[in-house]
Amino acid sequence: MSPVVDGLRIDAADYAGDPDRAAIVLLHEGLGSVGLWRDVPRELHRMTKRRVIAYSRFGHGRSQPPRSPRTPSFFRDEALDVLPDLLAQLDAHAPILVGHSDGASIAIVHAAHHPVSGLALLAPHVFVEDVTIDAIWGARDAYTNGDLRERMSRHHDDPDAAFRGWCDVWLDPGFRGWDLERDVRRVKAPTLLIQGEDDPYGTLEQLDRIETYAGGSVRTLVVPGGHAPHLEQARVVVDAIVDFTADLE
Repeated sequence: MSPVVDGLRIDAADYAGDPDRAAIVLLHEGLGSVGLWRDVPRELHRMTKRRVIAYSRFGHGRSQPPRSPRTPSFFRDEALDVLPDLLAQLDAHAPILVGHSDGASIAIVHAAHHPVSGLALLAPHVFVEDVTIDAIWGARDAYTNGDLRERMSRHHDDPDAAFRGWCDVWLDPGFRGWDLERDVRRVKAPTLLIQGEDDPYGTLEQLDRIETYAGGSVRTLVVPGGHAPHLEQARVVVDAIVDFTADLE
Protein backbone atom coordinates (compact mmCIF):
# COMPACT_ATOMS: atom_id res chain seq x y z
CA MET A 1 0.00 0.00 0.00
CA SER A 2 1.14 3.56 -0.66
CA PRO A 3 -0.42 6.35 1.41
CA VAL A 4 0.27 9.91 0.26
CA VAL A 5 1.34 12.59 2.75
CA ASP A 6 2.00 16.16 1.62
CA GLY A 7 1.74 14.95 -1.97
CA LEU A 8 4.50 12.36 -1.55
CA ARG A 9 4.05 8.59 -1.69
CA ILE A 10 4.96 6.57 1.40
CA ASP A 11 5.71 2.88 1.18
CA ALA A 12 3.90 0.92 3.88
CA ALA A 13 3.08 -2.65 4.87
CA ASP A 14 -0.25 -3.23 6.61
CA TYR A 15 -1.15 -6.55 8.26
CA ALA A 16 -4.85 -6.69 9.16
CA GLY A 17 -5.76 -7.63 12.72
CA ASP A 18 -8.34 -7.29 15.48
CA PRO A 19 -10.19 -4.02 14.69
CA ASP A 20 -11.17 -3.56 18.34
CA ARG A 21 -7.59 -3.35 19.59
CA ALA A 22 -4.93 -0.70 19.04
CA ALA A 23 -2.74 -1.22 16.00
CA ILE A 24 1.01 -1.63 16.34
CA VAL A 25 2.89 0.94 14.23
CA LEU A 26 6.61 0.48 13.64
CA LEU A 27 8.94 3.49 13.26
CA HIS A 28 12.33 2.52 11.84
CA GLU A 29 15.84 3.67 12.68
CA GLY A 30 17.83 6.41 10.94
CA LEU A 31 18.93 4.20 8.03
CA GLY A 32 15.96 1.84 8.16
CA SER A 33 12.92 1.03 6.04
CA VAL A 34 9.95 -1.33 5.97
CA GLY A 35 12.10 -4.18 4.67
CA LEU A 36 14.87 -3.69 7.22
CA TRP A 37 12.52 -4.68 10.04
CA ARG A 38 12.98 -8.20 8.59
CA ASP A 39 10.49 -10.60 10.21
CA VAL A 40 9.50 -8.37 13.14
CA PRO A 41 6.19 -7.04 11.68
CA ARG A 42 5.01 -10.50 10.67
CA GLU A 43 5.98 -12.02 14.01
CA LEU A 44 4.23 -9.29 15.99
CA HIS A 45 1.15 -9.77 13.80
CA ARG A 46 1.20 -13.54 14.24
CA MET A 47 1.69 -13.44 17.99
CA THR A 48 -0.58 -10.53 18.96
CA LYS A 49 -3.33 -10.86 16.32
CA ARG A 50 -3.28 -7.06 16.20
CA ARG A 51 -3.09 -4.94 13.10
CA VAL A 52 0.58 -4.17 12.40
CA ILE A 53 1.75 -1.28 10.20
CA ALA A 54 5.29 -0.49 9.11
CA TYR A 55 6.22 2.38 6.83
CA SER A 56 9.32 3.97 5.34
CA ARG A 57 9.86 7.67 6.00
CA PHE A 58 10.44 10.03 3.09
CA GLY A 59 13.67 9.12 1.32
CA HIS A 60 13.80 5.64 2.83
CA GLY A 61 13.01 2.27 1.30
CA ARG A 62 10.58 2.73 -1.58
CA SER A 63 9.07 6.00 -0.31
CA GLN A 64 9.61 9.19 -2.29
CA PRO A 65 12.41 11.52 -1.14
CA PRO A 66 11.57 14.63 0.91
CA ARG A 67 11.10 17.90 -0.96
CA SER A 68 14.08 19.53 0.76
CA PRO A 69 17.04 18.46 2.92
CA ARG A 70 16.23 17.66 6.51
CA THR A 71 17.07 20.07 9.30
CA PRO A 72 17.46 19.61 13.06
CA SER A 73 13.68 20.07 13.34
CA PHE A 74 13.24 16.73 11.55
CA PHE A 75 12.13 14.73 14.61
CA ARG A 76 9.36 17.16 15.48
CA ASP A 77 8.29 17.52 11.84
CA GLU A 78 7.98 13.76 11.50
CA ALA A 79 6.25 13.25 14.85
CA LEU A 80 3.82 16.18 14.72
CA ASP A 81 3.14 16.64 11.01
CA VAL A 82 3.80 13.49 8.99
CA LEU A 83 2.85 10.76 11.48
CA PRO A 84 -0.54 12.23 12.52
CA ASP A 85 -1.52 12.61 8.85
CA LEU A 86 -0.44 9.06 8.09
CA LEU A 87 -2.24 7.56 11.09
CA ALA A 88 -5.44 9.41 10.20
CA GLN A 89 -5.32 8.09 6.64
CA LEU A 90 -4.79 4.56 7.90
CA ASP A 91 -7.49 4.88 10.58
CA ALA A 92 -4.93 3.84 13.21
CA HIS A 93 -5.90 5.96 16.19
CA ALA A 94 -4.03 5.83 19.52
CA PRO A 95 -1.65 3.11 18.29
CA ILE A 96 1.06 1.21 20.09
CA LEU A 97 4.23 2.74 18.69
CA VAL A 98 7.28 0.51 18.35
CA GLY A 99 10.23 2.75 17.53
CA HIS A 100 13.88 1.93 16.91
CA SER A 101 16.61 4.54 17.47
CA ASP A 102 15.51 7.69 15.59
CA GLY A 103 12.09 6.05 15.28
CA ALA A 104 11.94 5.73 19.06
CA SER A 105 12.68 9.44 19.43
CA ILE A 106 9.92 10.26 16.96
CA ALA A 107 7.57 8.01 18.94
CA ILE A 108 8.34 9.92 22.16
CA VAL A 109 7.61 13.31 20.58
CA HIS A 110 4.40 12.03 19.03
CA ALA A 111 3.23 10.48 22.32
CA ALA A 112 3.89 13.76 24.13
CA HIS A 113 1.27 15.49 21.99
CA HIS A 114 -1.08 12.78 20.68
CA PRO A 115 -2.88 9.81 22.26
CA VAL A 116 -1.08 6.46 22.10
CA SER A 117 -1.86 3.17 23.80
CA GLY A 118 1.76 2.32 24.55
CA LEU A 119 5.38 2.79 23.54
CA ALA A 120 8.01 0.12 22.92
CA LEU A 121 11.30 1.97 22.42
CA LEU A 122 14.34 0.14 21.09
CA ALA A 123 17.69 1.93 21.54
CA PRO A 124 15.99 5.32 21.97
CA HIS A 125 17.77 8.69 21.85
CA VAL A 126 16.60 11.54 24.10
CA PHE A 127 19.80 13.60 24.14
CA VAL A 128 23.03 13.77 22.12
CA GLU A 129 26.00 11.77 23.39
CA ASP A 130 29.60 11.87 22.20
CA VAL A 131 29.51 8.13 21.50
CA THR A 132 26.59 8.66 19.12
CA ILE A 133 28.37 11.39 17.19
CA ASP A 134 31.57 9.32 17.02
CA ALA A 135 29.65 6.34 15.66
CA ILE A 136 27.92 8.47 13.04
CA TRP A 137 31.24 9.91 11.88
CA GLY A 138 32.36 6.30 11.46
CA ALA A 139 29.26 5.50 9.43
CA ARG A 140 29.90 8.58 7.28
CA ASP A 141 33.38 7.32 6.50
CA ALA A 142 32.00 3.86 5.67
CA TYR A 143 29.45 5.47 3.34
CA THR A 144 32.00 7.70 1.60
CA ASN A 145 34.96 5.37 1.46
CA GLY A 146 33.58 1.90 2.14
CA ASP A 147 30.75 -0.30 0.95
CA LEU A 148 27.91 1.13 3.06
CA ARG A 149 26.36 2.99 0.11
CA GLU A 150 26.33 -0.18 -1.97
CA ARG A 151 24.71 -2.14 0.83
CA MET A 152 22.11 0.56 1.40
CA SER A 153 21.23 0.64 -2.30
CA ARG A 154 19.73 -2.84 -1.92
CA HIS A 155 17.09 -1.47 0.46
CA HIS A 156 16.57 2.17 -0.57
CA ASP A 157 15.58 3.63 -3.94
CA ASP A 158 17.63 6.72 -3.04
CA PRO A 159 20.41 5.71 -0.64
CA ASP A 160 21.88 9.22 -0.69
CA ALA A 161 18.61 10.74 0.53
CA ALA A 162 18.32 8.11 3.26
CA PHE A 163 21.89 8.47 4.46
CA ARG A 164 22.20 12.25 4.26
CA GLY A 165 18.80 12.73 5.86
CA TRP A 166 20.11 10.89 8.90
CA CYS A 167 23.80 11.79 9.00
CA ASP A 168 23.55 15.49 8.23
CA VAL A 169 20.99 16.14 10.97
CA TRP A 170 23.00 14.39 13.67
CA LEU A 171 26.28 16.01 12.62
CA ASP A 172 24.80 19.51 12.33
CA PRO A 173 26.53 21.63 15.04
CA GLY A 174 23.16 23.12 15.90
CA PHE A 175 21.89 19.69 16.89
CA ARG A 176 24.27 19.15 19.80
CA GLY A 177 21.85 20.73 22.26
CA TRP A 178 18.90 18.56 21.16
CA ASP A 179 17.07 17.11 24.16
CA LEU A 180 13.67 15.47 24.61
CA GLU A 181 13.25 15.91 28.39
CA ARG A 182 10.17 18.11 28.02
CA ASP A 183 8.55 15.58 25.71
CA VAL A 184 9.41 12.61 27.92
CA ARG A 185 7.80 14.38 30.89
CA ARG A 186 4.55 14.61 28.90
CA VAL A 187 4.44 10.88 28.08
CA LYS A 188 1.80 9.14 30.20
CA ALA A 189 1.42 5.92 28.21
CA PRO A 190 2.95 2.64 29.44
CA THR A 191 6.48 2.33 28.07
CA LEU A 192 8.84 -0.57 27.38
CA LEU A 193 12.54 0.28 26.96
CA ILE A 194 14.93 -2.15 25.26
CA GLN A 195 18.61 -1.66 24.52
CA GLY A 196 21.69 -3.72 23.72
CA GLU A 197 24.27 -3.54 26.49
CA ASP A 198 27.05 -2.82 23.97
CA ASP A 199 25.17 -0.37 21.75
CA PRO A 200 27.80 1.78 19.99
CA TYR A 201 25.24 4.53 19.28
CA GLY A 202 24.14 5.25 22.83
CA THR A 203 24.66 4.43 26.49
CA LEU A 204 22.17 3.18 29.05
CA GLU A 205 21.91 6.77 30.29
CA GLN A 206 19.32 7.19 27.53
CA LEU A 207 17.06 4.67 29.27
CA ASP A 208 17.82 6.11 32.71
CA ARG A 209 16.61 9.55 31.65
CA ILE A 210 13.38 8.18 30.24
CA GLU A 211 12.74 6.20 33.44
CA THR A 212 13.43 9.32 35.50
CA TYR A 213 11.15 11.69 33.61
CA ALA A 214 8.35 9.59 32.06
CA GLY A 215 4.92 10.13 33.56
CA GLY A 216 3.68 6.58 32.98
CA SER A 217 4.81 3.09 33.95
CA VAL A 218 8.17 2.01 32.52
CA ARG A 219 9.66 -1.44 32.00
CA THR A 220 13.30 -1.89 31.01
CA LEU A 221 15.05 -4.78 29.26
CA VAL A 222 18.79 -4.77 28.53
CA VAL A 223 19.96 -7.58 26.25
CA PRO A 224 23.34 -8.70 24.91
CA GLY A 225 24.38 -7.05 21.68
CA GLY A 226 24.47 -3.71 19.93
CA HIS A 227 22.18 -1.21 18.27
CA ALA A 228 19.58 -3.58 16.76
CA PRO A 229 18.25 -5.68 19.66
CA HIS A 230 15.17 -6.74 17.66
CA LEU A 231 17.48 -8.42 15.13
CA GLU A 232 20.35 -9.52 17.38
CA GLN A 233 18.06 -10.92 20.09
CA ALA A 234 14.94 -11.31 17.98
CA ARG A 235 13.09 -13.95 20.00
CA VAL A 236 13.69 -12.27 23.36
CA VAL A 237 12.74 -8.82 22.09
CA VAL A 238 9.65 -9.87 20.15
CA ASP A 239 8.45 -11.90 23.14
CA ALA A 240 8.97 -8.87 25.39
CA ILE A 241 6.94 -6.63 23.08
CA VAL A 242 4.18 -9.23 22.82
CA ASP A 243 4.04 -9.55 26.62
CA PHE A 244 4.04 -5.76 27.00
CA THR A 245 1.13 -5.30 24.60
CA ALA A 246 -0.99 -8.10 26.07
CA ASP A 247 -2.64 -5.88 28.67
CA LEU A 248 -3.03 -2.83 26.43
CA GLU A 249 -6.30 -1.98 24.71
